[in-house]
Amino acid sequence: MTDETVLITGCSTGIGKLAAQTFHAKGWNVVATLRTPEKEKQLSELDGVLVTRLDVTDKASIQAAVSEALERFGGIDVVVNNAARGGHALLEASSDEMVRAMFDTNVFGVMDVCRTVLPHMRERGTGCIINVTSMAGMLGLPLETSYSATKYAVEGMTEALAFEIKGFGLSAKTVAPGAYMRTEFSSNANDADFEAGGPELTAHANSLLAHFRSSVSSEGGDTADPQEVADKIFECATTETPVHNPVGKDAELLISMMGGPGRQAFIDKVEPLLLPSA
Repeated sequence: MTDETVLITGCSTGIGKLAAQTFHAKGWNVVATLRTPEKEKQLSELDGVLVTRLDVTDKASIQAAVSEALERFGGIDVVVNNAARGGHALLEASSDEMVRAMFDTNVFGVMDVCRTVLPHMRERGTGCIINVTSMAGMLGLPLETSYSATKYAVEGMTEALAFEIKGFGLSAKTVAPGAYMRTEFSSNANDADFEAGGPELTAHANSLLAHFRSSVSSEGGDTADPQEVADKIFECATTETPVHNPVGKDAELLISMMGGPGRQAFIDKVEPLLLPSA
């Protein structure tokens, strides 16, 4: 058993729920947050698990969840920003509402959670923030222009944050999953704008989507086990890992096509230009 505590957003299904179960199985205290905690029955029955409301687009709920976690467990050692909104649409057909909602959840929500918990971590002199991004934050994907934009933003924000907080004894990392079709994420995506823009654009969108799904299937996305992502999150929380951590056969293939995992080597080289010596 451990006295360490993790707070995870987006625990209703998929990777968030698996991560909560994984940390609990390893003896951690878990703050499993979701927008509708009253619907969660499995996690709420586990000892050492606090299930509470947190909507990343509602700053008051973020503050309330963090305060409740501190009151219950006395500290937060790791935060996993997993909550996210997806959707498929050509940029030309994407509505203002869809684009802004995606940024509100995937970018501004992540920033708000970080800003809420960082003073506590800084006061304690220890803590790790793990932001779940995506293969779409490594390569811009057609039909996911808005989603890719949000995940690129979080990749860059996390890299900058890692530099900012290193001097306080804190760390920030990303976990970038490839396509895991066995989670509910794809089925929960907002595809309301997919057929917007008229027949020509809809036909083009369908052609792109069919090809992408075929490529994902050929790389094992249909059978890939999302537990791999939960395990990678736990690894990042408990061991020394790079700032950027792709996971999944397809994500690792992309890294190899880019010339190998050289980003951390670049970060290490540039650090003296950005950070004062100790």
